[in-house]
Amino acid sequence: MIKKFLGNVFSGRIFGSGRPKVVPFKVHGVSRDGISPCALQVTETLQRRHHAAFVVGGAVRDLMLGRKPKDFDVATDATPEEVRALFRRSRIIGRRFRLVHVMCGRDTVEVSTYRGGHAEDDDEARVADEHGRILRDNVYGTQQQDATRRDFTVNALFYDPVSQEIWDYHGGVADLRKRRLRMIGDPVQRYREDPVRMLRAVRLAASHDLEIDAASRRPIRVLADLLANVPPARLFDEMLKLLLSGRAAECVTKLRREGLHHGLLPLLDVILEQPRGERFVMLALRTTDERIRDDKPVSPSFLFAALLWHEVLAAWQQIEGEGVPRIPALYSAMDRVMQVQGEKLAIPRRFGADMREIWGLQPRLLQRSGTRPYRLLEHPRFRAAYDFLLLRCQSGEADKEIGAWWSRFQDAGEVERREMLVRDGEPRKRRRRRRRKDEGGTMKAEG
Repeated sequence: MIKKFLGNVFSGRIFGSGRPKVVPFKVHGVSRDGISPCALQVTETLQRRHHAAFVVGGAVRDLMLGRKPKDFDVATDATPEEVRALFRRSRIIGRRFRLVHVMCGRDTVEVSTYRGGHAEDDDEARVADEHGRILRDNVYGTQQQDATRRDFTVNALFYDPVSQEIWDYHGGVADLRKRRLRMIGDPVQRYREDPVRMLRAVRLAASHDLEIDAASRRPIRVLADLLANVPPARLFDEMLKLLLSGRAAECVTKLRREGLHHGLLPLLDVILEQPRGERFVMLALRTTDERIRDDKPVSPSFLFAALLWHEVLAAWQQIEGEGVPRIPALYSAMDRVMQVQGEKLAIPRRFGADMREIWGLQPRLLQRSGTRPYRLLEHPRFRAAYDFLLLRCQSGEADKEIGAWWSRFQDAGEVERREMLVRDGEPRKRRRRRRRKDEGGTMKAEG
């Protein structure tokens, strides 16, 4: 009981400065029925052991906006070691800030300990680089401190599944009602601590129909260069979330508007300024958005292949113009683009390999004679390459007749397929058989 009382004090339940505004269920209308069974199990287990435990962050925000959350996070006053001891299927992860992943069947809930205030005098707990970006920050504290440490007010809402109350320290509920995205604290300092927050602001604004608060928006263009100091793997993760948000087209438009596209996808601004390139990229993004909204699977490899395709085309034409044969020139162009891309955005190797195959199959889709179409149908990346070709046809880059031919060829019977094959322009030359003399001087055919 004493431990529970102290936990309540330090989590802000009782007295102390910065008490939260407690919003009851009848006001916000978010029922515990919207919380995943795994998140309910985690919060109930922690509370039974006299720990504070709340569903927090994006899940609360999405529920208030009438959306179905993709995942659920829990915040608690228990340390990672205490959480790990309560759940058999759990593991401690993270270096910048240690978290616990609790697994329930196929579901995973991320549990974080309340983060404390900045501890500049504790070099082991908090480490930052020369630009102010936090590298490690395992400082634990109170619920109020944790709320203040979060990025945006709409992400600093704590939901108690037992009482069905929302605890709001920074006016996040009011901001959601106004469709406003507002940074907690000084935006300049917060962006310096973690420049990825600038990308997150664009993603949340575009994907949730929010307007970035003027004070939060103003420093973004000025501080955009700080993204160069972020590890490529983190940039890739954030870009992937942005592109798979279901509002990728709006996100890319906002990236350009806020000056954040430079360096993320090299030359993306140039692509979007070319009529054909912009038409192709935006078509690919809108197609991806539609698939996500329809709960259809999407491929990150396909999407990044589309975003970088016109860079590959430009490099391909340049290398071929230098006298390199067509197909070797294409593969040299792929290598060049991927090398430039890798310097800023670490695309995992498995995605890079798929992208190369999608690009490499484009010339082969023009070959519609002999046995080549049959072999191409058996290729593991045929479907992705075919969908890619259809995008090129829709954007006006490729002949629509080619896309229609492949659409028909896939579903045709054997007789119809043979009739559809395009005859080679020239008759195939007969192979001359070399002749040799036998020991008696008589000529004999070889092979």
